[in-house]
Amino acid sequence: MDLRQLQYFMCLYEEGNVTRAARRLNVVQPALSMQIAKLEAELGEKLFERSPQGMIPTAAGRTMFRLFLPILRDIAAAKQEISNLAGRISGQVSIGLIASVTQSVLSRTIEIFSNQYPSVELSVADGYTATFVEQVTSGQLDIAVINRPRKRLALETTDILNEEMVLVSGAAQPPPLPDTVRLSDLAQFRLVIPSKRHGLRAVLEQAAEAQGIDLKPQLEIDTLISIAELVARTDWVTVLPSIAVHRGLADGTLRATPIVEPTIVRTLAWLHHPRRPLSLAAVRFMETMNERLIEAARPGAHLDAVRAAAECHQAK
Repeated sequence: MDLRQLQYFMCLYEEGNVTRAARRLNVVQPALSMQIAKLEAELGEKLFERSPQGMIPTAAGRTMFRLFLPILRDIAAAKQEISNLAGRISGQVSIGLIASVTQSVLSRTIEIFSNQYPSVELSVADGYTATFVEQVTSGQLDIAVINRPRKRLALETTDILNEEMVLVSGAAQPPPLPDTVRLSDLAQFRLVIPSKRHGLRAVLEQAAEAQGIDLKPQLEIDTLISIAELVARTDWVTVLPSIAVHRGLADGTLRATPIVEPTIVRTLAWLHHPRRPLSLAAVRFMETMNERLIEAARPGAHLDAVRAAAECHQAK
């Protein structure tokens, strides 16, 4: 078994088609098929089954992909780190981001990062905290931003910031809310929050349980954009970190009311594998995103955005 055979196998696994895999590898199809056949002979296992849908991995093929993916990623990262010693940062970084981050600062982060490090290839996925824990563990992702859970993880976590969650309502919906609300007051509102699959729901549940409160939302939606749109147009309310709805707060369609007794705080954190050293490209991306997140989460940030938009309009 050599590195080339492993690379051929991984490519065929990902493409699921000999023609596409050969084109991606820039080799002829017989050469690809021969290397896969040699690998199967050495392992004594069939790795793929041919079907009308393409090359379907067997149980042995799926296991091999899972075991060798982090190894090949480590080899690629090691090569890249050595080349980075010359001062040019390049390579690939696979990142997982929870929705409240992708909707708030991702585009600006990529704009800044890509201008500074044009040779770095980024792959960004969105999803849930629990999913990212599995993907960082398996090596599918290099790093991920998560809502740090209360329980201790086997992976390395690096806190970014603590952010209070707020009651979010439509700015145009009467009656106006008081200056603050208590967690126990949520029962009087038409409440829509993420489901129990979502990391933000776990933060809410922990705070409610500590106060002996049973959260009973009338509606559960996991897509934060949809929650924000519903709240802006109706008398529904939600509980989210302000970063997650910063656009609505900035354009005046949403308003945020602090929650007291108790305050509810979520912790954003980076997740990475303790046995896989982070590449310099990954570290630089983390630094760039940290700056944007801290900037977006500081008190009054959405008010600054409103003022800036008004000044721009007046200038026109």
